[in-house]
Amino acid sequence: MAMIGNVCFSVFVIGVLVFTIMAATYEPEDPLFHPSTKITTFLTSKSNATFKADNTVVRTGEDFMAANETVFGSIINMTDVDNSVSAESGEAEASQCDTSAPIDCRDPEVFHFMMRATIEKFQDIHFYRFGKPVRGSNDSTCDMAWRFRPKEGKAAAFYKDYRRFVIEKSENCTLSVVSIGEYHTGVNARKRKKNQKAGLEKTPPHLDQMNSLPVVGDIVNDSLPVIESESSFSHGKYLIYVGGGDRCKSMNHYLWSFLCALGEAQYLNRTLVMDLSICLSSIYTSSKQDEEGKDFRFYFDFEHLKEAASVLDKDQFWADWNKWQQKDGMNLHLVEDFRVTPMKLMEVKDALIMRKFGTVEPDNYWYRVCEGETESVVQRPWHLMWKSRRLMDIVSAIASRLNWDYDSVHVVRGEKARNKELWPNLDTDTSPDGLLSTLRDKVDEGRHLYIATNEPDTSFFDPLKDKYTTHFLDEYKDLWDENSEWYSETTKLNNGVPVEFDGYMRVSIDTEVFLRGKKQLETFNDLTNDCKDGINTCNVAAN
Repeated sequence: MAMIGNVCFSVFVIGVLVFTIMAATYEPEDPLFHPSTKITTFLTSKSNATFKADNTVVRTGEDFMAANETVFGSIINMTDVDNSVSAESGEAEASQCDTSAPIDCRDPEVFHFMMRATIEKFQDIHFYRFGKPVRGSNDSTCDMAWRFRPKEGKAAAFYKDYRRFVIEKSENCTLSVVSIGEYHTGVNARKRKKNQKAGLEKTPPHLDQMNSLPVVGDIVNDSLPVIESESSFSHGKYLIYVGGGDRCKSMNHYLWSFLCALGEAQYLNRTLVMDLSICLSSIYTSSKQDEEGKDFRFYFDFEHLKEAASVLDKDQFWADWNKWQQKDGMNLHLVEDFRVTPMKLMEVKDALIMRKFGTVEPDNYWYRVCEGETESVVQRPWHLMWKSRRLMDIVSAIASRLNWDYDSVHVVRGEKARNKELWPNLDTDTSPDGLLSTLRDKVDEGRHLYIATNEPDTSFFDPLKDKYTTHFLDEYKDLWDENSEWYSETTKLNNGVPVEFDGYMRVSIDTEVFLRGKKQLETFNDLTNDCKDGINTCNVAAN
């Protein structure tokens, strides 16, 4: 009996030891999704269960940054403005009053009045930097830019605005700001001159911290990176993924696979050769067909990616490869089995590693490379993927028109509202009467209410206008129509061919405007007790 007791105790001790080691060495999964096995199962599932095609907006790196105020630097308040301009004004020479003289936008007093007027007008944002004013369109206008964040902003990002000010000079030469233009009207102040110091900035963030944050509203430079010379190209090491079944899948699927490839390239210390031409799934298109030829830069921030990681455009790479490969003796290492791990490729000396994927799904999905033992070694670099700043600038423009002072509600209807088997209460709960009943205790009457919804007929929500000032995405079509900055820039990116403002862009902007509301009400958390993925799935979704 004593021997049996000793054996049992030994087994217990070994079990505790094994559990302790497992707990100490456990590494959490990538932050964006559920554990890898769950997302893989979901992406490869062919069942007709309650899961529907994933047409939601992907979450990207900036969604997981902590909005820590110490990262942003110090907020500029009215006292800072008065103190800074008083110091400059003391050094300025007194001049005679000339009411007919043009407004001198470089005058510290003008700068002072412009900053004061801006802080007084926009009380729902924090200011971190004011640029020095420049001449506007005539002798009585000045343009000024500033960097800001909404006071209740949850996203770790800066925003940049630049507006045109009309300034008046009275008989005794007293200055006053007559009006401030709309978002991004001060175009002469948009581009900051090289090495120009900010007009006013208290404590700027550290350079490395500042570079790790998106600045929405800045000029975007997402031109393709260029190999400087034959020598640079021939001494480089490259990784490319070819073929596979990932094209025309959901954006979540695309990103899950693309970041696997990018993670492997970083692990192997190689440049990722990427295809900037992507296929947009039919779940996002107006034609309901998969659409090829969409540019990566329409949806993601390529400028940030190329600055933070080593990437090359596929077409340019092959042009250089064909030009110099034989001459410089550059070799290709072909891998046709996803089970060949990145760890086994560490010793490969060839210039190019090509992973070639077959035609049988799901084994031809790129993300299969990052499964199994690779999962704990190669981490997907989520921090390198940000949303397109052109799209985010539209979000900022909409929020600015609402003075960053609005509440928001996300109303899912469409197919789910019609399917009473899986969502028995959704149609009633999201009806005008149902919404008014729910909103009564959650959103103050008279508030601006942004409604993000897949309901095509926005007049459906007209009864809410008695209590709230309602807003919808299509109210802001001028931000992407043929006269908009977005339209001209994307057309230029697309070799002169106009770009459709597609379903993914619409949902992306709708969602991001919703997320910037002061109060945010979600369909399946706040408006109805139905489960997001159908009846009896609430507990499953939470796991």
